[in-house]
Amino acid sequence: MNWFTRVRNSLPFVAKRSTEETLWVKCPGCSEMLFTREYEENLRVCPRCGHHGRIGADERLRQLLDEGYEVLPQPEVAEDPLKFRDSKKYTDRLKQARAKNPHRDAFTVGSGAIEGHPAVVGVQDFGFMGGSMGMAVGTAFCQGAQRALTRKCAYIVATAAGGARMQEGILSLMQMPKATVMTRRLKEAGLPYIVLLTDPTTGGVTASYAMLGDVHIAEPGALIGFAGQRVIQDTIREKLPEGFQRAEYLHKHGMVDMVVGRHELRGTLASLLDYLQPRAAA
Repeated sequence: MNWFTRVRNSLPFVAKRSTEETLWVKCPGCSEMLFTREYEENLRVCPRCGHHGRIGADERLRQLLDEGYEVLPQPEVAEDPLKFRDSKKYTDRLKQARAKNPHRDAFTVGSGAIEGHPAVVGVQDFGFMGGSMGMAVGTAFCQGAQRALTRKCAYIVATAAGGARMQEGILSLMQMPKATVMTRRLKEAGLPYIVLLTDPTTGGVTASYAMLGDVHIAEPGALIGFAGQRVIQDTIREKLPEGFQRAEYLHKHGMVDMVVGRHELRGTLASLLDYLQPRAAA
């Protein structure tokens, strides 16, 4: 307790006010204290340093899709098929994650339009067990791709994950080829598959559908890679360059097509859809 608080609390005529609302948020990039309302109105982008904060699936869908979009029901899959337990039961971890999240798992699909262009958007939420890829995520990804095939429109996926979900073992790794097959079906149908790489996109997600897009867009400063920097550095016994595995570095070296800020993202996607979307035969 600082001196001002002690003095304030000792004054009997000063009313003590409290609120459940968090008024301030600390920017992870520059450590500046920001008004929460201003930060959220700015799409969770720091107005001082431009750091792009992490956002949930519902907020991402609201930012990208036109009003009136449909959220697809999340698929039912077998839970805890391996009866996995570490310090906690896997089922307990799922209950804990669901108590903090409006969705049953880490991948949510919205079907609608972006500035009038029909599109299906899948969003991975890092806030749900680190966005880890398990059977529910893989099945939801395929469900979104199938909806795009049915509607004959683009499929856009915003990735954010720490990799495969270890509690599902080999079953989580099987989602990689399953998702890859669906990206091939989109390609054969001549439909655009666009990937938005957000912070962080790593592990098995990077090794599968995150790097199979027709166009790869990254948010500024996003961490994108497969193995961690320390693992790579210890393996090759060399110091890694500044900004390694960040969006700007990958763009400079040709692994990402463009780095686009959150405020310009919707317009950029609309332009890409206008260019890539198959035209109806005259």
